[in-house]
Amino acid sequence: MPNVESKTEIKNQPQSKVEQHYLSLSGKEFIYRPIENIPVIQVDSFPELGKLTALRFIEWVIENQDGVISLPTGKTPEHFIKWIAKILQEWETKPIQNLIKEVGINAAKKPTLANLRFVQIDEFYPIDSNQHNSFYYYIQNFYFRLWGLNPKNALLMNINEIPTAENLSLNEIFPEQKVDLSLRTRWASSRLERLQKETIEIVDEYCSNYERKIRAMGGIGFFLGGIGPDGHIGFNVQGSDHFSTTRLIQTNYETQAAAAVDLGGIEIARNRLVITIGLETIVYNPNAVALIIAAGEAKANIVRDSIQNSVSNKFPATALQKLKNARFYLTHGAALRLSERRFVEVANESPISQHSIERGVINLVVEKVKTLTQLNKEDFKENKITNLVLNSLDQSAEQITNGIKENIINRLEKGMEMKDDEVILHTAPHHDDIELAYLPYITHLVRTPSNKHHFAYLTSGFTAVTNTFMLNQMENLLNFLNPGTFAKKFNEHYFDRKNIDGKNRDVMHYLDGVAGHHRTYQNEALARRLLRNIMEVYEEESQVYLKDRVNELINYFRTQYPGKKDIAYVQKLKGMQREFESEIFWGYYGFSVEDVSHLRLGFYQGDIFTELPEMDRDVLPIFELMKKIKPTIVTVAFDPEGSGPDTHYKVMQAISEALQLYEKHSGNSNIKVWGYRNVWYRFHPAEANIYVPVSLNSFAILENTFIKSFSSQKGASFPSWEYDGPFNRLVQKIQVEQYNVLRECLGKDYFLKHPHPRIRAAKGILFLRELGLDEFYTHTRELKKVTE
Repeated sequence: MPNVESKTEIKNQPQSKVEQHYLSLSGKEFIYRPIENIPVIQVDSFPELGKLTALRFIEWVIENQDGVISLPTGKTPEHFIKWIAKILQEWETKPIQNLIKEVGINAAKKPTLANLRFVQIDEFYPIDSNQHNSFYYYIQNFYFRLWGLNPKNALLMNINEIPTAENLSLNEIFPEQKVDLSLRTRWASSRLERLQKETIEIVDEYCSNYERKIRAMGGIGFFLGGIGPDGHIGFNVQGSDHFSTTRLIQTNYETQAAAAVDLGGIEIARNRLVITIGLETIVYNPNAVALIIAAGEAKANIVRDSIQNSVSNKFPATALQKLKNARFYLTHGAALRLSERRFVEVANESPISQHSIERGVINLVVEKVKTLTQLNKEDFKENKITNLVLNSLDQSAEQITNGIKENIINRLEKGMEMKDDEVILHTAPHHDDIELAYLPYITHLVRTPSNKHHFAYLTSGFTAVTNTFMLNQMENLLNFLNPGTFAKKFNEHYFDRKNIDGKNRDVMHYLDGVAGHHRTYQNEALARRLLRNIMEVYEEESQVYLKDRVNELINYFRTQYPGKKDIAYVQKLKGMQREFESEIFWGYYGFSVEDVSHLRLGFYQGDIFTELPEMDRDVLPIFELMKKIKPTIVTVAFDPEGSGPDTHYKVMQAISEALQLYEKHSGNSNIKVWGYRNVWYRFHPAEANIYVPVSLNSFAILENTFIKSFSSQKGASFPSWEYDGPFNRLVQKIQVEQYNVLRECLGKDYFLKHPHPRIRAAKGILFLRELGLDEFYTHTRELKKVTE
């Protein structure tokens, strides 16, 4: 039953009771015509997004108990998967029955999933399907194990079962794990290429048969997907033909960066192909329910482009406009740039908040390419939001823009104020979060000796260290162990676990190597600390046995497939490597290892779905540190919507709980919280209230310290989709963009002729948001409630 090419007429109200319920809660319309082309339902947070999606799925299953479903992998469906499992397991309980009734689901008995037919969306190629980072394994582990789906009803992409040329293994046919698709159209030049060409042809035939099987079932009845930074649905990347079917394809950089964590690094992701169902596959059934879920402001641009544009290959999700039951389920952050919805949000504010006023007017500055003082009444009237602002305030356009200009200048001045007698507890989920977020500010804060600083890293961050890097470090260590270079240090008990002076000397030796451009010094320092770490992890002191242990680890790192979850000992070793790197970094500023705490909170275990923080395991260690440090300021990676990396908002929850304990313990309610963001998630100027000027000198400091200190990260194995390179350079790009926005607001002369040299020297701006404790708790309480 082929689909029609024209866009399907969509009703103004959903037929689904679940969607009606959530639409009512959102206070928004189902679709804002003619701007929007696909209906939208908004919720407050990422966890709530999973709950909505799960309830809609249950509702659909009740009506389609033998239907065809196609569901995503990765982190996006975490709360969806957990909510389905919870609803099924606790169906008879009063809370679940109340929830079912509340959203309008009419079910006399518990729905069964046993007769559903599951279609896998995509898979890497080549990959061993038994690997834990294959999507085949993910589906088996979560959808089948947790939900009780019937594997006999499933259409899966088991790469191990796809035939190959001469029945050889994939490792024999693709020894470097590279598939050259040019072999489809050229002659093979060797026996290996002949085998590869034949295998590619077999896979192409497999894909065609896979497509036939989906169509024989009538197409997909319920499709759920996330949306990639380039707009990809499944692995249908930007530019995909809307009439595409199941196929073997290459991906683009944005998709490779997103897959780097799954595959063990961008180096591997660049060369890995994928099998994916096509966009036409998704929309083949004209009655299909197709849901795209997205959370957080980082997705706001691609969400806008996918919903507000007409059908275009540039935006794969526009293919869903063919379906009357296509929807976007979004958090408020992801929906932020949907123009009509944003207008309704502002219009419903009474009075309009200063944040909305400033966001609207600063956006108008960028849109019109005018300074604040150049904007006039006609400019305001040409934009719906600023026209609303103008009509709602008892002020002229000039008065509004002058007020915003004054606020911006005040925030810049606040960013240059010298702090005295402050005790600042800098916290971070990962070991480079602080450095990437606000290092230029720290560079100035440390110049006042009356300020005290302590740096706390709350997780061990081992997932960001590749096996290849650790293999190189182990081989470097052997270069010092084999000739007995460390024999004297063993006799001096240099490597004793309690020898803090020895740890500081590790840092000092490394920095001496940096200062003198001595690579040997740096290698020796890395070897010393790695040896110290191995002795601690394995509780081993014999030099002979330590060499054996190092050789065992070398074999481990050579033989483990990239992306596999490491054993606990190796996780700890990788984390300790990152800890040493952060100590090196702060050694640049004269801080010792005693000024850096590594809390290694237990919720972070390297699983695809991170556990929630627990009081005894995760909150109390932070509370104890606060009692010891007695902070007046606490910095936090600020992600109140729960839409950035899940570690960020879970760390924020743990810090919030610890702060509440510490406030009660100390009686100090005047502690300030500095919220920061970096490469994953950023502030609009209207959201921040501290603007710190960043000079070229500050950029040079970050470049040097980051690359020299974070040796495990300089290869950028797990980069952002926005920039193909180390994170410090993406930070510079972001801060330059933020500077350009402020320069557009204030005018070039403000920076060029300012009396303060820091303003004249500025080429970037970093944003922070200062909050009181009550305001901070407000942001975390709601998220905690929906997460739990």
